[in-house]
Formats: sequence, structure tokens, C-alpha cells
Amino acid sequence: MKIPELYRQRKEEGRPVFSLEVFPPKRKSNMNSIYEAVDRLKVTEPDFISVTYGAGGNIADNSTCDIAATIKKKYGIETVAHLTCINSTREDVKVMIQRFADSDIENVMALRGDIVPGEEIKREFAHANELAIEIQRQCHDDLEILGACYPEGHYEARSIEEDVQNLKYKIGAGAKVLITQLFFDNHKFYDFISRLGESGIFVPVSAGIMPIVKSSQIEKTVQLSGASLPHDFTEMIALYEHDKDGLYEAGIDFAVRQCRELITHGVDGVHIYTMNDPQVAISVWEGIKDLL
Repeated sequence: MKIPELYRQRKEEGRPVFSLEVFPPKRKSNMNSIYEAVDRLKVTEPDFISVTYGAGGNIADNSTCDIAATIKKKYGIETVAHLTCINSTREDVKVMIQRFADSDIENVMALRGDIVPGEEIKREFAHANELAIEIQRQCHDDLEILGACYPEGHYEARSIEEDVQNLKYKIGAGAKVLITQLFFDNHKFYDFISRLGESGIFVPVSAGIMPIVKSSQIEKTVQLSGASLPHDFTEMIALYEHDKDGLYEAGIDFAVRQCRELITHGVDGVHIYTMNDPQVAISVWEGIKDLL
């Protein structure tokens, strides 16, 4: 199913889209681990699962397409395959699009991708909207395009206004659904949605939520994301930073409360960054399933 149609259906039903994100194992020898995770995640009945692109965008060693295709075929769950462009040539993109077509993948998340130290930047694409244009050029309406957005602005943008303008370029290039970077302050998200409306952007937006349940995530994820931290979040970290079990429970509770508030405020969708930990995603789902 095309993802924009899925959002239209859920809106008519008066409920949000519920989706999950997984990433390919770093080693192909661990490939079964992703399917073991999905086998457990299926209990949440997600509307779709997105599969991230390999670090650095190495097309020769990328399993995104295979994983997305297997999830769709084996579990009957719609998938979104990520595709990055900063380290891709037009020929690379052409090859991946053909792989998607051959694998019955109908939805793709067009991303610039992170600049990885030591990885060659091909320089044929500078931004995600350029990738979206190329996808449109090559396959017309065969692939639906999703895009990323940043409630507090992309870290490279000079202002939130500039970042919203860049989003307009992305949507003009064909992106029909947006999924946000992780955030912890719902008021930032509400302000962002209002800003989009004022700028004439009315595509569905799913809120990207990452439960913080381990102390190792605090520095790696929270600081790198650039997301602002509300008082109740910093209070949670201070209280449980050295209490493994306490932080796990508090992190799940924070994510559940965050999702419940977003849903009651009419969010288009909730997208859980699972970090390939099915129990975390299932625990959050159990706390919000009555609203789904």
C-alpha cells in the first residue's frame, strides 16, 4: 500500500498511524536478529515499518532493500525503505530504485544522509529534495516519497524559517509524508506544526519518538540529536542515571506519556525508533494501544 493512502485511511477512521523503525545489523551474519525482532514486533500491528539505510550509504554492502522486502512478504507489514544520497551517484540511485521495483517496495524515505568521516562524498546530490526529484524522474508515481523533518530545525540550518523553506522544496520535489527527528518536548512539536501550516505545508507528519532506557543513549542519542530537554526529562535522567532498572521503567513511562499526549492532541502518526529492541517498542505500544 502507498503510505499517503494509509494516512488518509487512518484520518477517516479518526486514529493515528502507528509505525516503527528498524535498522540493518552491522554484520550480515547477524541478519536473523532483525527478523527475530520483527517476529516479536508484529504483535503491535504496525501500519508500516521503515528500514534505515546502511551507514555511509555503501550500495555494495546494503541490506535495506532485502530486509524491507522480506518484512513485507513474510509478515504482511507495509515497509518504507530509506535511501540516502550524499554518498551516492545517480547510477547508484538508479540501481537502488530498480532493486525496490524488483522487490515490490512502493515507499521510500528520501534522505540526504549523514556525512561520515572517511567516507567519500560523491557530490552528485547535496540535499534530499534533489534525491526526491531524481526518484520522481526515474519512476514517476511508482514510488511514494517520504521525507524527514526537524521540529527544532536541522542543525545545519541558519534558522527554523530557513529549515521550513527547505521543507517546502522537499515537498515540491514529491515528498507526501514527513517523519520527524526524535524530540522530547511536545510543545516544540506543536509549534513546529503551527509553523508548517502558516507556511502552507499540510502533508501528514508523524512524530518520531525514541524511548531513552539506557544511560549509554543519553550522550550518544540525546546530545547528537540536538533536541531540547524539558524539565521532566532532565529530572528523570538525574534521578535514574545510575539506576539501570529505574531508568528503563522511567524511560518507557516518559515515552508513553509523550505519545498519549500527542495522540490526544490529534497527531497524524507516532513513529517509534525501536533501536532494534522489540521489548522497548512493545512496552510503549502497550501503554498507548487503547488510543490506536
